[in-house]
Amino acid sequence: MKNVNKKLLSITRYIGLCVLLLCFAGINKLSAQDVPPTPIPIKLKPVKYTFEDILLIDNQTILVPIKNTLEFTIQHRFGIVSNGYNDMYGIYAPGNIRLGFNYVPVKNLMIGFGTCKDKLQWDFNIKYALFTQSEEGGWPVSLSYFGNAVIDTRGKENFVRKADRYTYFHQLMIARKVTEKFSIQAAGSLSHFNNVESYLNSEGIVSPKMNNEHFALEFMGRYKITELIGIMVNYDQPLTQHTLNNPHPNMSFGIDFGTKGHSFQIFAGNFGNILPQNNNFYNQNDYTKGQFLIGFNITRKWHL
Repeated sequence: MKNVNKKLLSITRYIGLCVLLLCFAGINKLSAQDVPPTPIPIKLKPVKYTFEDILLIDNQTILVPIKNTLEFTIQHRFGIVSNGYNDMYGIYAPGNIRLGFNYVPVKNLMIGFGTCKDKLQWDFNIKYALFTQSEEGGWPVSLSYFGNAVIDTRGKENFVRKADRYTYFHQLMIARKVTEKFSIQAAGSLSHFNNVESYLNSEGIVSPKMNNEHFALEFMGRYKITELIGIMVNYDQPLTQHTLNNPHPNMSFGIDFGTKGHSFQIFAGNFGNILPQNNNFYNQNDYTKGQFLIGFNITRKWHL
């Protein structure tokens, strides 16, 4: 009888130990279920082709092409159309042209240089995409910076000081691709000229005609009609008030055609220069008087 009791006691202890182990495992399983799973990080997908080209008429866009992209750009402006048939609406009038090269050595950074007929100017520029609009989550807009330094290479007889040759431009651009077909951009810019023209005022004192710095705002939009064709509008508003020769606003509109390797834009506007600081600082064409001119931009792209 004593042996039977010992066996029963051993079995009871064994069963009890098994029950305890099962309960412990169940508690661990419930505890593990209470812990939320580690979220899988979402990879943000940047919006593509907010604009098709680095230029839209007279202004830069937020676009920085992909790494190792090389571009050659031709920018041309004819004369004012208001002369009519006498110079074939400005086509036969003296025009302005710029030839430029741009390259993207690393992601989000573009560097370039160009030469312009006006004042034999050479420009050296940089553009950096600070952040890019995402399709879901992330940034709702894109933001880029553009800046240049320009040197007037005409003979030294045109300058009192060597520093008078130099001008600078800074621009901060914010853009959004609203739909697959429609994109908008706004920007603020600062132009700086080391030297500005002077005049003799009524008191016999030599005074500058304009400030050395000039602030402006730029607005633009593009709507895709087809996969290859889009319509463009652009407006530039000067902010700085000068003593004399205050520049006029610019209004322009046009059509662009794009392929994988080319971009072509033809447009009409009242900016007659090409370099942005010259346009913002010196524009005396008044669109309210019909002082428009025709221009075009051509860009050839290579992915090295």
